[in-house]
Amino acid sequence: MLKHLSHLPVIVDPSHGTGLRWMVPIMAKAAIAAGADGVIMETHYKPEIALCDGHQSLHLNEFNDLMSELSKVASAVGRSVLC
Repeated sequence: MLKHLSHLPVIVDPSHGTGLRWMVPIMAKAAIAAGADGVIMETHYKPEIALCDGHQSLHLNEFNDLMSELSKVASAVGRSVLC
């Protein structure tokens, strides 16, 4: 809907949107499949000691794995992922 109402890019924030680390990959994939132009995700080398938002931050290895998965999702819907 946003892409029809505005000329601006649509950026999705599954980290703040869900507040839960385990939901971030699912929502990021859904966002790309639905046509979002970008995804913002929080990462931290040790989320368990982060001063804020650790519960919604991806470990660095989770982020790397997710980027590989997002590339496959994007390809499946005729798009590509740039990092």
